[in-house]
Amino acid sequence: MRRMAMAAALCFVSAAAFAQDVKTDFDKNANFAAIKTFAVKIGTSWNNQISEKRITDEITQTLTEKGWKVTDANPDAVVVLHGATEKQKSLNTFYSGMGGYGGYGWRGWGGGMGTGTATTTTSEYLVGTLVVDIFDAKTKQLMFRGTASDEISDKPEKNIKKVEKASAKMFKDFPPGSKEKK
Repeated sequence: MRRMAMAAALCFVSAAAFAQDVKTDFDKNANFAAIKTFAVKIGTSWNNQISEKRITDEITQTLTEKGWKVTDANPDAVVVLHGATEKQKSLNTFYSGMGGYGGYGWRGWGGGMGTGTATTTTSEYLVGTLVVDIFDAKTKQLMFRGTASDEISDKPEKNIKKVEKASAKMFKDFPPGSKEKK
């Protein structure tokens, strides 16, 4: 029973380590209703032009679906994209062969000399972070910030789906104040 509980806990921790994390914040005094047009640019390059284009296109499409129009001439808002990657390490411990009572005995006292092993492995993975800043083009004030972090896959198709999911989460209730709170 203890082994099953430990295995379940390990699975939960492993899944949580790779869960997509999306957060947003915005200026409560910003007038999002006045924004009709926007331009997008890369602020901090992550040195992958293909990925930068995919993300720029995804954010542009998402904001266009929200009613904003993209323009290079006198936009109301400027959307600045920042990207970064970071290597992370994950420790995974696996238990096997606890046998007997595993040294816990009856009610935690004495008893069985179960044998077992614990094996810990280290794995490295790459985490990508995207920051989306939206500035009022006239005042240069930050109106909105969205951040998304997730493990980067070796497969471009998976990364495309992750970007789409992050964009959907980030702009779910955008522009701020457009959805009535229940």
